[in-house]
Amino acid sequence: MEFVTALLSMILLNIVLSGDNAVVIALASRDLPGKQKKQAIFWGSALAVILRVILCVVVTYLLRIPYLQFIGGLALVYIGYHLLAGGDDDPDVEAGSNLNAAIKTILFADLIMSLDNVLALAAKADGNWTLLIIGLAISVPIVIFGASILSNLMNRFPVIVYVGAGLIAYTAAEMMLKDEKLGHYLEPLHWIFLIVVTLGVVALGYWSAHKKRSKKEISSEAAAQSIKTAADEEDEKTEE
Repeated sequence: MEFVTALLSMILLNIVLSGDNAVVIALASRDLPGKQKKQAIFWGSALAVILRVILCVVVTYLLRIPYLQFIGGLALVYIGYHLLAGGDDDPDVEAGSNLNAAIKTILFADLIMSLDNVLALAAKADGNWTLLIIGLAISVPIVIFGASILSNLMNRFPVIVYVGAGLIAYTAAEMMLKDEKLGHYLEPLHWIFLIVVTLGVVALGYWSAHKKRSKKEISSEAAAQSIKTAADEEDEKTEE
């Protein structure tokens, strides 16, 4: 049961964190003809999966180094917060002019954008290679072939994103507790630390996202008012 729970957690983590990767695949292959587009998506995705497995292996070994597990936990805290708070870093991907160019673009962009996925999955697997491989094997095809469906689901049910961010924060707290150099200082507050980090990331992410939405609404209203004022002034001049 513990293995199944961890596996489901890994799948959810990958789904929530892989939205941008699916967008990259679509953008890089958008100018190719039908058959080549399908080939670019297939081979680009397949090679990206292999690359992600290699990265997971490397990160899993790196996390055994003292202090790096704690630092990795801090990085995951930021990733969980950023997932909710959002930002202005939408992927700017140039469409490939041919099949090879599109595949290279997909691979390069996926390498840059998969660091959060790899860190979260390696942390959740905690050295269990069977769990890591099965989690990747199941979740990556789901993301590749169901990206549009998943995107719509997350837009319709934002709670999925909040659950994912909370899971990332919980995983981050677990990582910090397991660090062999610093974890024992936090161990007396084990459950308190887990709860504070998880709820803190979700609450802070929600507050930041709400603040950004409010600013955008105010800017939109101000712009609309400015246009209306300019139109009124133009009408007055016309009447005169």
